[in-house]
Amino acid sequence: MGAQSSREVLSKEDLEFLKCNTDYDEQTIIEYYKGFLSDCPEGKLNPATFCQIYSKCFPTGNAKQFCDHVFRSFDTDQNGVIDFKEFLLSIDINCSGTPEEKLSWAFRMYDMDGNGYIDILEMTKLVSSIYKMIGTGQDHLLHDETPLERAQAIFQRMDVNDDGKVTKYEFTRSCLEDQNLLDLLTPIAQV
Repeated sequence: MGAQSSREVLSKEDLEFLKCNTDYDEQTIIEYYKGFLSDCPEGKLNPATFCQIYSKCFPTGNAKQFCDHVFRSFDTDQNGVIDFKEFLLSIDINCSGTPEEKLSWAFRMYDMDGNGYIDILEMTKLVSSIYKMIGTGQDHLLHDETPLERAQAIFQRMDVNDDGKVTKYEFTRSCLEDQNLLDLLTPIAQV
């Protein structure tokens, strides 16, 4: 019972950390925390709950695969759950971050193995998951290309030095210079 009641109040340390590392004031952080606990009474967001909540944003498609990628980007300590700090930091970047911060966050999502670059396989998996998530409601964004064709075209544009890898710099520069590319590749982190 004591653990339950202590979870209902955000710790002073976490509150101060979030005030210093986000653009949110104390009252906004507390409101977000209450909402987070409403959806996640244990104080941790697991992949299934995350996908259930996230899928509501894309009712005409299948967001499961894309949710897995987004979840991995939110779960910065890679422990299999998203705590409130991870949640709010990611939300803050996606809502209030600079274009470069948002793209840095998106790059981490595309760099599935964390090796510092995106290869064609990673690009294809992400683009395929975006196609499935978009579904029939926004298929005008897909330009009659298969996910593989689209991934190859994007990869070719981004891989400026033709080394078979897209670095964070190449990813960021390409997205900042091409709004259509940015819109497709960052459906949750609009810059």
